[in-house]
Amino acid sequence: MSDGRVTGESAPPASEIVTAEDVADAHERLDGVVHRTPLDSSRTIAGRCGAERVDLKLENVQRTGSFKIRGAYNAMAQLPESVRERGVVASSAGNHAQGVALAGDLLGIDTTIVVPEITPAVKIDATRGYGADVVVEGDLYEESYEHALRLADEEGLEFVHPFDDAAVIAGQGTVGRELAADAPDVDTVLVSIGGGGLISGIATALKARDPDVRVVGVQPEGAAHAKPSLEADEIRMLSEVDTVAEGIADARLLERTFAVVRDRVDDVVSVDDADLAVATAVLAERAKTVAEPAGAAPVAALLSGAVDVEGERVAAVVSGGNVGLSEHAELTRVGMEALGRAAEARLETDGWPAVLGDLSEAVAASGAELDSVERAARTAADEPNRVPVEVRLDGSGPDHLADALDSLAALDGVEVVSHSLDERVGESGDSA
Repeated sequence: MSDGRVTGESAPPASEIVTAEDVADAHERLDGVVHRTPLDSSRTIAGRCGAERVDLKLENVQRTGSFKIRGAYNAMAQLPESVRERGVVASSAGNHAQGVALAGDLLGIDTTIVVPEITPAVKIDATRGYGADVVVEGDLYEESYEHALRLADEEGLEFVHPFDDAAVIAGQGTVGRELAADAPDVDTVLVSIGGGGLISGIATALKARDPDVRVVGVQPEGAAHAKPSLEADEIRMLSEVDTVAEGIADARLLERTFAVVRDRVDDVVSVDDADLAVATAVLAERAKTVAEPAGAAPVAALLSGAVDVEGERVAAVVSGGNVGLSEHAELTRVGMEALGRAAEARLETDGWPAVLGDLSEAVAASGAELDSVERAARTAADEPNRVPVEVRLDGSGPDHLADALDSLAALDGVEVVSHSLDERVGESGDSA
């Protein structure tokens, strides 16, 4: 496998890769194909990060649930008929797969998609639903990528790259073109970075209109390759990636995206998986929108303080919402715990299930909610003559939950052995 090494000196000029005119052409090509997604203001997020205004560009409500249809369609619509007849192949962790599959369906092109084993079932099912042939190959995206290239060579298929392609970048840039029109006074725009196609296109569109607008990339700490590459002025590839945000779990930039990001992106910051969970929870509760972790990364950067936007007018691109309901529920739960809005506790009680009524009444009297209660598996640390019980509580904040736990501890025959509240709040700071 090639290490994709490109230095600053050998990288092509960004102006030779993609221009604002290319984005404008893509905008015309995509007319009637993609949704012009809404720009939704969030006073809650603005208040928590100190910004004058925060707008959310909701690409999670785009067709296929992410921005990827923009680039895929723009690239595939320009293929000559002889290439269309043979079909295309692509590699993807999920969202590009759906974009290529839908574009193929709309354009009458047969599509084969290679996905890594980490791809969520919801994305695989959706891709097949658009008529694509899905091949699961490789533990990591890089292995799926190499397999797709082999298929292209062996079967004469056109490979549609998920990000390192000028037409794909131009298509993704239409997100930035819409932002520039809908928020002409924006100071800073935050965009997730996986392979860099989305931020390359958005930065191209925004910088052409206003060179002073700040474009900031956001990556998970477990896949943070862009900033080291920019600092070294050459592409750096990670030996492994480890993040809940599988949609941006790429190991490197490539030649075109490296060149454009280096020229047009002002900064790159990183967030950890706990920050992503918090952002997912806040978006669900306050913005009433479902985001996958990759799509929530820009909001995570705002909420965690990874980027200073004090007094600024900010836009965060929520790039995708393709997440299974169970996974989303787990993420929001983790996020609520990190915010001090939820807690788990282990109790020792004198009896089961007689204690259930007392537990329920005590939590209700405190104004908190009893999310779940169940008898726990006994461990060597438990008193043999007492019954271990685990409870999950929801409340308005850490003080509220602490009061609820105190109410449980005050019950006869109940002891609170441990709880998650102190640890979670200590890690994440003040509650929301």
